[in-house]
Parts: sequence; C-alpha cells; structure tokens
Amino acid sequence: MNSPAGSAPQPPQSPGPVTDAAKTGRREKSAASGHPPAASTPGTAAVSELSKRVIANVEQAIVGKRKQLVLSLVAWLSGGHILLEDVPGVAKTMLARALARSVGCRFKRVQCTPDLLPTDVTGTSIFNQKTAEFEFRPGPVFTQILLADEINRATPRTQASLLEAMAESAVTVDGTTHALKPPFLVIATQNPVDHEGTFPLPEAQLDRFLMKFSLGYPSAEEELRMLTLLQHGHPVDKLKPVAKAEELVEAQAEVRKVYVDDRLREYMMQIISQTRSHDDLALGASPRATIALFRCSQAMAAIRGRAFVMPDDVKRITAPVISHRLIVRPESRLRKQTAEGILESILGQIAVPTIESP
Repeated sequence: MNSPAGSAPQPPQSPGPVTDAAKTGRREKSAASGHPPAASTPGTAAVSELSKRVIANVEQAIVGKRKQLVLSLVAWLSGGHILLEDVPGVAKTMLARALARSVGCRFKRVQCTPDLLPTDVTGTSIFNQKTAEFEFRPGPVFTQILLADEINRATPRTQASLLEAMAESAVTVDGTTHALKPPFLVIATQNPVDHEGTFPLPEAQLDRFLMKFSLGYPSAEEELRMLTLLQHGHPVDKLKPVAKAEELVEAQAEVRKVYVDDRLREYMMQIISQTRSHDDLALGASPRATIALFRCSQAMAAIRGRAFVMPDDVKRITAPVISHRLIVRPESRLRKQTAEGILESILGQIAVPTIESP
C-alpha cells in the first residue's frame, strides 16, 4: 500500500515485540478455548503414579474401598482434612494408619471424650525446676496424620483447639506459634447413630473439613477376603512405605498447577450459587466450599494423570466436598430430602460445559 501524500514511508517494525505479543495472544486464545498446553505433564504423571502406589499398598490391608481411598488422596493432595461419618468397626482408624504407613508419615491418635482438654491435644508448658524455666511439651497434634476418633464426643472447646491446626498448619500455645510438619492431615471420625453424650460439630467447624464421606459395610465377598487377611494378624502392621512424605508435598505443589478452564470455573460457580438459592436449603455453600471444589477437581484430574480438569472431575467430588456444608430445611427433611439428593438434582439442572481434550 502506498504511503499517504506528504508522509515519508515508515520503516518496518521490529519483529521481536510483535512476536512476543503474538505468543501471548495465542496463549490467551488457547486458555479461552479450553485447551491446556498439554494433556499431561511430568508433574501430573508423577502425581498419578504416586497415587497408584499408595492405593495399591493400602488395598493390601483395606478391602473394597477404592472410591474412598481416591477421595482420601484427593483431600490430602488438596491440603485439606477429612471427616469420616460411619458406624463403628468399618476400618476408619485402619484407613488413617494405612495412609500414614504407605507414605512414611508420623501418625498419632486422639480418643475424644467429654473430659478431654484442649491442652491434651495441643500440648502445654511445664515448669522445669532444674532450669527454672517453662518447657513446651507438644501434644499429639504435632504429627503428620492425626486421627481424632469420635470427635463429636469432645467438648466444643476441645473441638475448637483443632481449628488453627486445620486452617494454618500451626498451633499457638502461650503466645508462641509452632508450625506443624507437612504434609499435615486431620482425619476425624464420628458415629451417626449414637448421639448420647455428644456435641455436634457446629457449621463453622464442619466447613473446615474439605470432605465428608462414609466407608460403608463391605460386601459378603469382601468380608470373606478380609477374614483371610486377618487370620494371622492385622495386615496394616505389615505395610511398608511406598513413598516419602516429601514426595507428597511435591505432589501437592503439582496439583496447584493443573489447568482449569474458565467455563469449568463458571460451572462450579453455578453449582455453588444454586445451593444458596435453593428452596430446600436453609444454608448454602460458602466461598470456602468454592475453593475446596476448585482444589479437589485439580487433585482428581492429577490423580488421573491429566494436566487439565474435565467436568466429570467436578461432578465426582461435588457431594463429598459440599454436602456437609449445607443445612436442609426442617420441612424438607420431613419430605425425606437430603443434601446429597439436592446436590444431585442441582447437577442435573445445570448444563455441563463441553471441554475437549487436547
């Protein structure tokens, strides 16, 4: 094209900045179209391989709980905590022990009772007569996997002693903050049948748990296999570490890098928004639930060896992540409505975005 009259021809622009801008534009266009840079990365492949090793190792001691094992790893890789609500004797404690042994993490257990004090969990300062100084004696919370057995039998004050540890991976005693060694995981259990002498967890503390799910009874075949495994001793005691705690910490960092398309972010927000306006719910999901859904979908994708999230990842973890954060209206409970059922109906009403794999 000729230059306008009276103006000198313009020299060609340097290709460097144009090329950089074009690259940036291509990256932005790729992100908007829902295509991540690659189907998998060395990081997500390592997370998937680590998960397979841990699951295979735990299944030597716990039979028929693959779904719950995957959910446990999703919560752990997301940096959250687990609430197991189930009847006694379905291997809740064994699950926590098996996870700790498989990753070579320290494990401690607290049996919650009404007379358990907060200092029995966090630790206390004791006066040393020889040095004439107070010395801090750490409690059982100073571990990597803490099992709070029957947490609803502890008083609200003792339950609250875990809040700082769960939220910040730290414990403050006598004005001094002590960091907890990563990866830190709290697995709390409660019995949904026997409510005598219990203190139900308030909504604020339920919201601190990333996931809530049940183990359930095994099938007849699984229980027969369990009897064979238990004939000469408990198989949990024979488990060997198949990974290091450092590997899990690295996997947690890799999970944060998993790509989430903008359409999937909107899909998650639609789910959360529907819970806040649903006629059968007195309390919807909090912003913390939104973050939890986002993180867990990343972890689920990484466990499957993908560097990007698909709608199925979101749908699989919606109920364990959100159901315990909802309050069903009393009149709806009389109509046999449950939080899980309401979430299922919400998922059925929202259009699932189409995300193509690369």
